Amino acid sequence: MPMALLLCLCGLLVFPAASHAQPLELTLQFQSPTSPDSPRFHRRQRQERWVSERTAVIVCDMWDSHHCVNAVRRVAQLAPRIDAFCGSLRERGVTIIHAPSSCMDAYQQHPSRLRSLQVPKLESYPDEIDSWCDQIPSEERAAYPIDQSEGGEDDDLLEHRQWAQRLAAEGRDPRAPWLRQVAEIQIDPQQDYISDRGSEIWGILAANQIDNVVLVGVHTNMCVLGRPFGLRRLASAGKNVVLARDLTDTMYDPRAWPYASHFTGTDLIIDHVERYVCPTIASSQVLGGEPFRFSADDRFKLVMLIAEDEYQTAATLPHFAAKHLSQHFSVQTLFGSEQDRNQIVGLDAVRDADALLVSVRRRALAASELAILREFVSKAKPVIGIRTASHAFSLRGKEPPPGQAVWPEFDAQVFGGHYTNHHGNQLTAEILKPAADVRHAILDATKVTQIQPGGSLYQVSPLAAGTFVIAEGQVPDEPAEPIAWTFIRSDGGRSFYTSLGHPDDFSQPEFEALLSAGVHWACGLKPHRLSDVREQEERYQAGQGKQRK
Repeated sequence: MPMALLLCLCGLLVFPAASHAQPLELTLQFQSPTSPDSPRFHRRQRQERWVSERTAVIVCDMWDSHHCVNAVRRVAQLAPRIDAFCGSLRERGVTIIHAPSSCMDAYQQHPSRLRSLQVPKLESYPDEIDSWCDQIPSEERAAYPIDQSEGGEDDDLLEHRQWAQRLAAEGRDPRAPWLRQVAEIQIDPQQDYISDRGSEIWGILAANQIDNVVLVGVHTNMCVLGRPFGLRRLASAGKNVVLARDLTDTMYDPRAWPYASHFTGTDLIIDHVERYVCPTIASSQVLGGEPFRFSADDRFKLVMLIAEDEYQTAATLPHFAAKHLSQHFSVQTLFGSEQDRNQIVGLDAVRDADALLVSVRRRALAASELAILREFVSKAKPVIGIRTASHAFSLRGKEPPPGQAVWPEFDAQVFGGHYTNHHGNQLTAEILKPAADVRHAILDATKVTQIQPGGSLYQVSPLAAGTFVIAEGQVPDEPAEPIAWTFIRSDGGRSFYTSLGHPDDFSQPEFEALLSAGVHWACGLKPHRLSDVREQEERYQAGQGKQRK
């Protein structure tokens, strides 16, 4: 009897059958430069239909233990969602490959391990398919987004010692305590595969005629990217590989550069993947509901709209956010289109935002997109504006192009402002000292009188009732004008606005402290103080992303 037939009868090999399952309808998310060689990216999506029987899920290193106890805690939260994801796709004919590296001894007699070993050898394999991969050519122009060179453990030091003692008492190696895959992820002995070798997994993909691969598991910045069966190797070898972006975690310690939230560290790696390696999907596309989110991830989702050509906020605002908002906010930046002045790419993301920061100048938008902004504001969510946000959606008396709409009342309704013009660019404004009886959390966070405005002074008086002026500026022989204020809108939502925002303003920690405080205040968070902003500025500028020592 031929060996292949014998193995099929034993239930160990699974060969592709004619597809009768409904195709997988997936939305792949990726990022492309706003223009050639630009450091800025548009987040985009495309729809694809994948044949289920020609698709696999690889579960990467979802171990039963780890040397980092916080990593263990996050795996415990993540495992049930991965199990449900794999279970749903398995029922639809997708191949599931479990890859708990260095744990094959635990599965010597498991049918899923034997099935992997009995896959026929190939005549040829992709180059270095059994080797770790630190970088592929598309990443060469990119700076690595986090410093993981110390290993990325984010444990409390006392807890870490306690955890190591417990592992040792269990007879595990405290530095490599994993023995098998976490039990919460089911392995189907009749269909699944178990392997941790790149060539074996490549053979499984070939035997089942699999073109499409989804990676889930940990840790994105290390194993999911670098393993022989990871994103880099599969992308380089021509597979349609995607990362399930909500079914993963990073090894990142917030005490390392860029000194961000652990979950922001994961976001930065996912951005890197979407830009330079492969697209991503969300598990909710398979399971419905909302994407998975770790219980400790309490960040506000802040969307920044940037579409202005005068003040370079497309460069200054993302840099500011990376330094000063990355602990308490998940920041997504949407840029204006280079082809269509009246389009902000990806504006649909505002629907899911918790807060909005606007740096837009005189744009009309599609009526449906402007409706998204109106709906966001109507839900009493925080809105922050800088500089040209006061005339973001007004065309100065011009009619919008066909199919486009404007919102000339945006300034008055959202910020309580009254922008009419600005004083001459040649006039240097001085920031006035607040009155002695004026107290506010934003004022407490910085020294506004030390800011040297780099741009012209806006004429914004009179402000609406419900505003609270944080600071005023004045040019010679003219009345003072508010330059920063808060506003409680008619819907009860908080707004913060400042007419500052010139590139020279962002070079001053006092201004960055003002803007950071305004964002935090609008979202009901305690503002960072000027001393915190200065400290973060210094250590951020002194660090950089690193994969290894």
